[in-house]
Amino acid sequence: MHISRYQGGHISDLRVNEQIRAREVRLVGPQGEQVGIVSLDKALQLAADVDLDLVEVAPNARPPVCKLMDFGKHKYETALKAREARRNQQQTVIKEMKLRPKIDGHDYETKKGHVVRFLKAGDKVKITIMFRGREQSRPELGLRLLKKLGDEVSELGVVESAPKQDGRNMIMVLAPHRTKQAMATAPRPGKNSDEAAQAESE
Repeated sequence: MHISRYQGGHISDLRVNEQIRAREVRLVGPQGEQVGIVSLDKALQLAADVDLDLVEVAPNARPPVCKLMDFGKHKYETALKAREARRNQQQTVIKEMKLRPKIDGHDYETKKGHVVRFLKAGDKVKITIMFRGREQSRPELGLRLLKKLGDEVSELGVVESAPKQDGRNMIMVLAPHRTKQAMATAPRPGKNSDEAAQAESE
């Protein structure tokens, strides 16, 4: 008789080999072929003959449906699919970078560097231009700066939300080109980078 490699408890809520309690089962072959209704002992013997496991895939059927398969491989593939699904469900982080409309060249390049790192890590970036005093009467300065930044990082991201005025600020959102799956596996910027970006935003 086939000796179960999975004795000692239920795995993935499926009964395997000697865990199966029915006297007879509707047997499905490893390629999905219908073998028919056979006794449990015969089904276990058939599994042993081909070095596979007998897995109860539909316990509520009468008789229960069992399939011949490599249960270890099945568990591994199921775990991979579940992990991939979790990765695909990860939400994109939105970072924020603040600039002044009359920012000097050095500060601009520093902040652009942070934007580049965020986009490479798969994060969206909210760019905020902060107007103060008389600067509020020159919205074209903010538009020009946002367009320049968008053009310079166009290989990494696209403008997801066009520049718009929000009180004394002007906001634009950049999104990375890469797919969500690729973003989930990309290295993310470290804590020091985030702290540096925050410090630069003040």
